[in-house]
Formats: sequence, C-alpha cells, structure tokens
Amino acid sequence: MAGMSMKVLCIMVAFMVVVAPYAEAVTCDSVVSKLSPCLNYLKSGGKVPAACCSGVRALNAAAKSTADKKTTCNCLKNAAKSFSGNIKTDKALGLPKMCGVNIPYKISVSTDCNSIK
Repeated sequence: MAGMSMKVLCIMVAFMVVVAPYAEAVTCDSVVSKLSPCLNYLKSGGKVPAACCSGVRALNAAAKSTADKKTTCNCLKNAAKSFSGNIKTDKALGLPKMCGVNIPYKISVSTDCNSIK
C-alpha cells in the first residue's frame, strides 16, 4: 500500500512540474481584454456594467505576484495615457471600490509601478 501511495505522490509532483510553467501570466492584452467592458463607464459615467466588475475582479484575482501587479499597473498607466482626455479620472480611481476590489495602488498616470510589492 505504501508503494502505491508513493507512486501516486510521484505522479502528482511530476504533473505539477509539467503544468507550473504554463500558469497564465498577466499581459497587457489580458488587462485590456478584461477591462474593455469598463470603457464606456470610464468615458461617460453612469452605472458600472456587471461585465466591467467581472473583469476587474478577474484581473485582481490573476495579478497575485509582484511581477503581475507591476505589469497590470504599467498596462493601466499606458491605457490611461492613450485615452487621456476621454477618461474621467475620478471614475478610474473609484472603479476598484465600485466593484468591491482593493488594489495596492491608484489607477493614475503618476503611479510609480516599480514601488508595488
């Protein structure tokens, strides 16, 4: 019986070693994709769409490592810069709270993403 347990354990460890490198990392494409349902709200205000909050929560769940948080922050900064003038800053700043999410930085072009831990 102990031999069988050891075989199962070895198979599980081998599986984790094979699967671990394929864990999904946060990319700017995934950030934009998850937050695209928020664009109209960020431009015009009104009610936050459910799909927007789903994307905010999914992005928050995906960005667990420091590297993922920094990537997300930089992607948000670049998006904010590209839409400057079209995005209401107060809406962007308040979006995480509106969706029930707490993030460790402000969504702003002035955020220092390298300071995120």
